[in-house]
Amino acid sequence: MNNTTPIAQPKAKALNICVVMPTYNNASTLIRVINDIRQYCPDVIVVNDGSTDETKILLTRFTEIEVITFKENRGKGVALREGLRKAALMGFAYAITIDSDGQHFADDIPQFVETIEKSPGSVIVGARNIQADGMPSKNTFANKFSNFWFKLETGISLPDTQSGFRLYPLDPIKGMKFFSSKYEFEVEILVRLAWKEIPILSLPVKVYYPPEEERVSHFRPLRDFTRISILNTFLVLITLLWIWPRDLVKYFMANKLSGIIREQLTSHNESPKKVASAVGFGLFMGILPVWGFQMLLAAFFAHLLKINKVIVLVASNISLPPMIPVIIYSGYRLGGLFIKGNTNLMTKESLDILYQHVISGDFYRALEQLGLGFWQYLLGSIFLGLTVAGTGYLITWILSAVYVKKRRAQQ
Repeated sequence: MNNTTPIAQPKAKALNICVVMPTYNNASTLIRVINDIRQYCPDVIVVNDGSTDETKILLTRFTEIEVITFKENRGKGVALREGLRKAALMGFAYAITIDSDGQHFADDIPQFVETIEKSPGSVIVGARNIQADGMPSKNTFANKFSNFWFKLETGISLPDTQSGFRLYPLDPIKGMKFFSSKYEFEVEILVRLAWKEIPILSLPVKVYYPPEEERVSHFRPLRDFTRISILNTFLVLITLLWIWPRDLVKYFMANKLSGIIREQLTSHNESPKKVASAVGFGLFMGILPVWGFQMLLAAFFAHLLKINKVIVLVASNISLPPMIPVIIYSGYRLGGLFIKGNTNLMTKESLDILYQHVISGDFYRALEQLGLGFWQYLLGSIFLGLTVAGTGYLITWILSAVYVKKRRAQQ
């Protein structure tokens, strides 16, 4: 039975919002937190993650909320995943996640509701004041660490990527398969929603940390920090090998290359084969290690080979700054299949040097400082360029042929 009279936020009900709260051995704060939540959002889903204290008994007092119970502790990530899945099945459009230890203030819920009303479909992350009195130093370090990797993986700056006080739109989450099960889940879902181009907003929220002797924390610094580090390593690899190339292709297709190709196909009557040849050659020249002279050489050889210079020059821009570290690293590693050079490229010091020189545009000094084997890098870059060029040629030829066929059918 609820000890308070719910004063439901009308907007929360109208926007189809519920609250999902995982809990594990937080019996001392559980009733107060649920009662506080229901003053602002009446629809609550509690996931009892195998608690061994009085949690199960206390939850029987509430007949108006949805309770999911695990027989054994499975981790916060699994509890959140199950709670979000249940919320979607119940037909909710959004779910606010909140911790059960009392560190969050339920009276911040109306802020989430008002923000999502103005920015529908967004993820909203509650940003705690990391300088607040009582915040454990390990939390401050972990938060800065997480913020750095999140920006690298998504390009988005957030002040508090570790906050569990969030609002998720449920539709983009449907069908997603997650591989994390503990605290690192909150990193994974945030990064992957950003990759799906779901807007992510930050919202200042209050936080309360009780005195150290009263805190109940299930975070295991060594084990959980290791899991988060492994996850970030995996996410960074995906960012380098898939997300950045994907975004680059989307940029060209949406803003430059696709429009230019359409213009050349229609206004200049270029054949799909010639257009594809220009794209492939431009990609090859963009990857070839002649930094600073790529466009000049691309235009010169395009003239000699009688290839469309406009398309060649646009395609050679594949070597944009975000892609340069990927191109250098990939070329070097591919060259290692044939020639063995320096094997210390992945040390932190080497990566820092690479980053600084790439940002400054001094690519030759970056290679020199890293001690890269020149012939290994050159051979690998040529192999990478031919592979990317061949792929670009094939994709462009297919798309151009389809476009020409449709245009002729419409005439």
